[in-house]
Amino acid sequence: MNNESLPAPKRVRFVELSAKALRALADGDLAGGSAEAGVALDEHFVGDRARWIFGYRADQLAKDPSAAPWIARAAVSEPDGVVVGDAGFHGPPDEAGMVQIGYTVVPGYRRQGYARAMVTALLARAAAEPGVRTVRAIIRSDNEASLATIAGFGFTRVGERGNERDGIEIVFEIPADAIPADAIQAE
Repeated sequence: MNNESLPAPKRVRFVELSAKALRALADGDLAGGSAEAGVALDEHFVGDRARWIFGYRADQLAKDPSAAPWIARAAVSEPDGVVVGDAGFHGPPDEAGMVQIGYTVVPGYRRQGYARAMVTALLARAAAEPGVRTVRAIIRSDNEASLATIAGFGFTRVGERGNERDGIEIVFEIPADAIPADAIQAE
């Protein structure tokens, strides 16, 4: 029998990335984005794809500042305080009560449980919001790590779609009232 204990699950807290922080990152200003966020962000936050996403989110906030509590957060590992990625929802709940999650782990922290910690925290937030009825995740069909990450949360595959930038994506959903209790309690 193996007497080695399993490592403790990773824990993260989220730090809001304000419109100013998002704009700085979209412009490639890592120091400015970090200063505005109040945490030391990784070079990952000013990579080409991140800059595009953060620019899109900054524009989204310019059009609808009320979306701020829902989108773009730096994921900070607890208790050590290191930024390990970013996560959030694509916006507030739509008219049907659906929110879509998104998360990225900084390459140096992948395969350590941080994506699972981010999804756990996002699902706990969604389950706690009365206006949320469904949580959606859309994942590229070749993103094996992300597909494995959501596998234990009770998501159901509801379809797929093509996307010029990302290819085939699989659409998963879970009703907010079906989110596993351990995800809610972990938060």
